[in-house]
Amino acid sequence: MASLPFPLLADQFAPRSEFGRTDHVVVDADPASTYKAVHDLDLTDLHGFLVTAAVRLRELPERWRQDRSPRQRTRLTIQDLDAGTDWVVLGENPGHEIVFGAIGKAWKPVVQWVPVEARDFMDFNEPGYAKVVCSISVLPYGQRRTLVTAEMRVVLTDPRAWLRFRRYWRISTPFVGVISRAILRTVKHSAETGGLR
Repeated sequence: MASLPFPLLADQFAPRSEFGRTDHVVVDADPASTYKAVHDLDLTDLHGFLVTAAVRLRELPERWRQDRSPRQRTRLTIQDLDAGTDWVVLGENPGHEIVFGAIGKAWKPVVQWVPVEARDFMDFNEPGYAKVVCSISVLPYGQRRTLVTAEMRVVLTDPRAWLRFRRYWRISTPFVGVISRAILRTVKHSAETGGLR
C-alpha cells in the first residue's frame, strides 16, 4: 500500500481516536486551486435545509438559556477560528492540510468549552472532556483532479467521558455528517468555479 506524500498533521494531535468520521469528495480541479478553496472556505456560507437545521438544533439550548439568538457572524474562515470562537487552528501543512480543534463537554446541552492554545492541546488531559480534532486535506487524484478529505477524530480524557460521549455521538453523528458533506460540497463548488457563485 502506497504511503501519503506527506504525514497527516491530524495524526500528531489525535494519533488514536475513539470516535470519528471521514468523508471524501473528488474535485475537478488541481490540488493548488482546491487547497485555496479550502483555505478560503467561509463556514457561514454552508447552505441547505439540513445544514441550517443541524446548526439551529445545536444552538437551541443556548438560545433558551440566553433568551436571545447567538450573534450571527457574516464571515468565518478556518483561519478566523482563533479569534473569538472556542476552536483553535492546531496546525497547517500549506497546500496539503489544515487542522483545527476544540476541547469541551460536547454532550452537555450548552457545551462547556475549555479555552486552549494550540501548543497546549496535545498535553491537555483533565478528566471529563472530549478533545475534537478536525482535518481537511487534499491529495492529487489522477492527472487533473483532487481528492478532498474532511475528517473528525474525538479523543476522550477518561472512561466516564467516553460513556457520556458515546450516548451523544449516537444522536449527533448524522448531523456531523450533514455538516461535513456540506463543507466538501462548498469546497468542490468553489474550486471548480474559481470561487464564483
